[in-house]
Amino acid sequence: MIQHRKPAVAGLFYPANPQKLESDINRYLNYSIPSFIPSKIFGLISPHAGYIYSGSSAAYGFNTIKNKKFNTIIIISPSHREYFPGVSIYNGDAYETPLGSIPINQEISDLLVDNKGNIFRGINGHKEEHAIEVQLPFLQCVLEDFSIVPIVMGDQSKIFVDALAERINDIVNDNTLLIASSDLSHYYASAEAEEKDSKTEKSINEFNIDQLTSDFSQNKCEACGAGPILSLMKSAILKNKNKSLVLNRTHSGYVSGDYDQVVGYLSAVFYGE
Repeated sequence: MIQHRKPAVAGLFYPANPQKLESDINRYLNYSIPSFIPSKIFGLISPHAGYIYSGSSAAYGFNTIKNKKFNTIIIISPSHREYFPGVSIYNGDAYETPLGSIPINQEISDLLVDNKGNIFRGINGHKEEHAIEVQLPFLQCVLEDFSIVPIVMGDQSKIFVDALAERINDIVNDNTLLIASSDLSHYYASAEAEEKDSKTEKSINEFNIDQLTSDFSQNKCEACGAGPILSLMKSAILKNKNKSLVLNRTHSGYVSGDYDQVVGYLSAVFYGE
């Protein structure tokens, strides 16, 4: 039986109408032009809020991969609605968006599963999770002929970050792109959000994973997708792709006008020779 994961947040986080959706994404892409685009890209950090808030920031990252060739996109997401131990790789056949369906790379998905139960195939975390879904229409607008490996981290502890990075290291090649789906601090006044999020930006720009890990653990900075970000960075280290650049950082207050409780967003690219 063919199993497709249907859109859960179309019409909420982004337009459900295909023409409006594509038009909005192209507008973001035309507006958000990076000053530097590496030739060999390993991964992105991409925000996952409603497009009205984070779409323009996300577009900076997606512009770096526009018209490049990637066979498989591995998307690593936090779980906002469901806790479970371990890392869940969707066990169905495709994810659907208003722009069409995207096949799951079954071979890579199976190879990422470990024999310790840390990483498994399932639907845990996938049913209503938005953090993977909002990345997909952007990918459909900038790439052709690709498959995905949708991964939800039910637990972002170090054991699962390390396990995922090690499995990714064994499998990925230059035709694979990693995306860590994450927003930054949540619901602080803009000045405090700036203080926290600037620390995240600095550590990413300096590719200082030890500092970032420490700051996350001590709550000096925040990201709902801290585990996905650290998994991406550890994978990049293992592959010697240890160059990084924050392309854009913003927060929801610039759109909503509410500076008392903002959510931070960041778009970054990881690359190497």
